Amino acid sequence: MAVAVAAEGAEGAELCQALSRSLSLLQQPDCGRAARLRALEAIGAELRGRAVPGAVLQEVFAARLLRPLSRCLAGDAAERCRELALQLLQDGLSRGERPCEALPVLLPALAQRLCPPPSAEPSEELRLGLVQLLHLLLRRCGPAAAPYLGDIVRVLQATLLDHYAEVRRESCRCAVACAQAMPEHFHMQSESLIKPLMQTISHQHYRVRVDVIQATGAVIQFGNGKSVDDVLSHLAQRLFDEIPKVRHAVTTVIGEWLLHLRDRYSYFHKLIPLLLGSFSDEIPENEKLAWTYWEKVGLQWEKENEEDLKDKMDFSLSPSHYPKGVTRPGLGCRELVSRNLSKILPGLCHDMTDWVVSTRVKASQLLYTLLLHAEDHITQHMELLLRTLYQSCLDEESEVVKNSVKAAELIGTFVSPKVSLRLITSAFEQTPKPSCVMVLAAVIRGSPKEILQPHVAQLGNTLSQPGVCQRSEEAFYVEQLLCCVQALIEVCQEDCKEISLQLMKVLVTIMAIPSSQDLKEKVEKTMSSLAEVQQLDSFHCLYKQHIIQLIEWVSVSCDGWSCYSPEVLQLEVIATHSGPAIGEALDDFIPILKTCLQPNKDPQMRLKLFTVLSQLFQKASETINSQGLFPSYLETVIKDILAPNLQWHAGRTAAAIRATAVLCLWALIHCEMLSPEEILKVKDELMPQIIASMDEDSKITRLMACRIVDAFLKACGRQFDEDKFKNTYTEVLKRLDDASCDVRLAAAHTLANWFKCLKDSDVKSAMEGHIEFLYQELLIHLDDPDQNLQNAVLEVLKEGSVLYPDLLVREIEGVVHKHQTPLYCNQLLHHIQSAKESAL
Repeated sequence: MAVAVAAEGAEGAELCQALSRSLSLLQQPDCGRAARLRALEAIGAELRGRAVPGAVLQEVFAARLLRPLSRCLAGDAAERCRELALQLLQDGLSRGERPCEALPVLLPALAQRLCPPPSAEPSEELRLGLVQLLHLLLRRCGPAAAPYLGDIVRVLQATLLDHYAEVRRESCRCAVACAQAMPEHFHMQSESLIKPLMQTISHQHYRVRVDVIQATGAVIQFGNGKSVDDVLSHLAQRLFDEIPKVRHAVTTVIGEWLLHLRDRYSYFHKLIPLLLGSFSDEIPENEKLAWTYWEKVGLQWEKENEEDLKDKMDFSLSPSHYPKGVTRPGLGCRELVSRNLSKILPGLCHDMTDWVVSTRVKASQLLYTLLLHAEDHITQHMELLLRTLYQSCLDEESEVVKNSVKAAELIGTFVSPKVSLRLITSAFEQTPKPSCVMVLAAVIRGSPKEILQPHVAQLGNTLSQPGVCQRSEEAFYVEQLLCCVQALIEVCQEDCKEISLQLMKVLVTIMAIPSSQDLKEKVEKTMSSLAEVQQLDSFHCLYKQHIIQLIEWVSVSCDGWSCYSPEVLQLEVIATHSGPAIGEALDDFIPILKTCLQPNKDPQMRLKLFTVLSQLFQKASETINSQGLFPSYLETVIKDILAPNLQWHAGRTAAAIRATAVLCLWALIHCEMLSPEEILKVKDELMPQIIASMDEDSKITRLMACRIVDAFLKACGRQFDEDKFKNTYTEVLKRLDDASCDVRLAAAHTLANWFKCLKDSDVKSAMEGHIEFLYQELLIHLDDPDQNLQNAVLEVLKEGSVLYPDLLVREIEGVVHKHQTPLYCNQLLHHIQSAKESAL
């Protein structure tokens, strides 16, 4: 042992002797830069060239090298000299056995070069080296550096704000090392580092941000826990960082605090939201990390509070209804959230309406996670939650709306409908917003069938109230109302039979609102679903089941309807969409039409109802006459509904009403519901008005009027008297000059039937003068530019030639030389001659 010590002493003396000349040069005040540089290089070469034991190096370093090198590092004007001195110091500290002896000398030198003013190190690389030297000291010295903690913190305060990013990163590592090295002393100085750290946490380089977050975690964990409040908002902002590693660092720090922070119980309500916020991170690794920490936190808290949780651990049952595909959190995690929810929710609800989109999205994601943990403890916070969800469901950002709906579904899962539905439906008593209906639909979707069943009737009655289902024609509101009905059908299934009528009222109201075809298809699909859960074949069977009640529902105030009354549109849907079912409710349907289609009622409303009636008549056998009962109402329809509306009144709307009334009458004739016997009964009342309609501005009205007159002639024309024949042909003849080709052709066809009726009539002889006039007018139309009309008129004259052939021949011979196309005249003469020969 003594021999080894003597050998080390000799080796140390030899090394000192070798370094003495270089050291003496460094200590001379007038030594030039080149000389100092050579001296430092010589010292470095000497140390590297010898395999010096650590104990020998420590003795030489402490006795001979430390102070000269420290002076050079602190005050040498030459950057290269400071750099070599720094390298020698780092080498000596890393290899020496007692680095703590260097603290009194090195730390003042480091503070002098790193804390401006007066003589801050200008070189970025040297500043980085100096901070690395400080880091080395902290690692090697550990608690021994405690007396110099003030100097160390002062250095870090400066270097954490250095312009060079790598200096900041190394300073963060120093802060971590300092906190871990002397925790029992560090808490007294830790607050001094919070401000520079928070000034650096938003640095443009993501690696700097990561290091700052890690340093913040260590500084607070080993320092003063009161600083948590100062850093939480900054850490929360880093959860929105676009770099996944930054978010990963935040998650790690928060997780460690929840596990190991001395005063963590006081900060649970502030830390839990930050950790749970990472559950929705887009990077699976970060999400998994958050879940891992959260499970550890829950288990640790469960173990620490085992006595309080004993009953719940022993007797707690899993809920019978739980969201599909979701793993239930552990008891400790659930209890942590439940006990801190009242402190978390107010701030979170405020963030749900923040002006920054990303904040609202993150808050909505967190709300869902919190409610999933809180389960039935949600009940005591319902008013605040509902107010928040009513607002967030109207958010412009779809992700916020989606998360809010998911949160509302959890209310249905965990909160008794007796509570939730009472609070939601009470909002309907005011002015229900679309978001209220959206929340209600989500709550219904999330509710278990057996728990919701006692409240089905209440829900059906609420939704079918006029103040709810007729509140707005806004597309968004109507869609949410439909979602409510769909949710009820989906959840309650066959229980919906109890409220089938109420749901039909809602669906009819939705369909009655002017909207896109897509929405109407959704309503039909919903009706089919409602029929299916009641084991009915189609939605037409639903209408058949409720048709009388539906018509009674809309007809309560029919005497006061106007074009703005929603009941008019509802009646249209019931009549046109119910298919054959409307034919079973004529006792109620026809009186409504009779009341609303009187001439003193709102013109626009009458126009709408006539359009509906026309649609029904076009498919009478499938709709209004599906049961074969409509003929018994024909007299009422014609005399009390159609006839009064065929009378002429000024105005475009009145003209449109007459047009639809004429169309309805033609539809009755065309579908053969108006038989010849029925025509005979009503001809005296309708014929004058139909003839007057042939002079309307509307082409379709004139065309239909011509066809109706033609049908009347076929049915009962032989019973016309002289005046009826005269009045009929004079108006029909005018239509041969109509601007529409279709009307002219229809008029020609009508005149042909007029001749047929007159042929067998007793007034034929009295009509000779009129027939002569008619021959003359028809011959003129043989020159019409339209060949189709020429052919039609030719057929009319052939039909009429039977009455007075000689008279017609004279008329032809008198004008044949005037005709541009005498061919038709010759054909007509040939036809008359052939007819005479056949008669002989």
